[in-house]
Amino acid sequence: MKKMFVGIDISKEKLNLCFRTASRIVCEEEIENSSAVIKRQLKKNLRDLETTLEDVLVCAEYTGRYIYPLTCACQDLGIFLWMEDPTRIKNSFGVIRGKNDTVDARRIAEYAYRFNDKAVAYAMKEKAIMSLKNLLSDRDLLLSDRKKYEAQLSDQKRYMSVEDYKNKARRWKKIISTIKEQLAAIEAEMQDIVDANESISHQAELLKSVPGVGDKLSVNMIVITEGFTRFRDARQFNCYAGLAPFQYSSGKSIHSKAKVSQRANKHIKGLLHLCAVCVSTHALSGEYKDYYERRKAEGKHPMCILNIIRAKIVARMFSVIRRDTPYKKEYSYAG
Repeated sequence: MKKMFVGIDISKEKLNLCFRTASRIVCEEEIENSSAVIKRQLKKNLRDLETTLEDVLVCAEYTGRYIYPLTCACQDLGIFLWMEDPTRIKNSFGVIRGKNDTVDARRIAEYAYRFNDKAVAYAMKEKAIMSLKNLLSDRDLLLSDRKKYEAQLSDQKRYMSVEDYKNKARRWKKIISTIKEQLAAIEAEMQDIVDANESISHQAELLKSVPGVGDKLSVNMIVITEGFTRFRDARQFNCYAGLAPFQYSSGKSIHSKAKVSQRANKHIKGLLHLCAVCVSTHALSGEYKDYYERRKAEGKHPMCILNIIRAKIVARMFSVIRRDTPYKKEYSYAG
């Protein structure tokens, strides 16, 4: 068992650290969120507390890209780093009254002590996957900006003079053109990364063998699943993406029909929804189209059918990766 438990509350600019033993809090710090500062502070505090690196468990909530300096620092020092789901930490304390960064660090340190037997060492993502993740984020931001400017072109025409609109349209079109150039550059850079990485390229080809899965969805799946290492199976991923329905009942009371959770990764859920719509309603033929029409004729609600198809697509993506073979269509309907 570790002797020192360090709870860290992460924000964009700073970290709040709480060092505790099994019996008490021994030190608290607030530092800049940079790898060099984190390394220096951890070494200093552990030296002052006469604790070796092997006796330390650092625990923090997974907060996206802001964890990067901490992961680099812990990897360089060889310190055990546990990145935990924020929801699990929050739920372990029941009803919480009061919140600030110092208190959050104390709670994380206490969580690390109480549940240290469940700690899982955090493994940094492969560099190629991290690069793809950053590029996807940049692309989504640019796509959002492009939609905003394109909407301005169509929405504002009625509310200004012809001369003013021409001047505005000229400026906006230049911006849109620049955004399109940047998007093309990002797409090319992403493709270069995929082509240069044998593992990612192979996984992408396997995923695209599944009907309805293209370049965008395949790359997003590889990034989100961290090369299909982050999730145990398709069911666990469906819970994360908000595709798995849950029932809300108690005793004989059923509070509502089984439905999907709103706590989900809405971006990947949206991509999967577009994929399901494309292969089931826009396609001229195919197994998804046949399934959609058959269930619709049986009286199933269209959105329920689409959710089932989304789950089927996910299951097949996980299956081709697990079996390491492309998808092969083998289906038939009786009668």
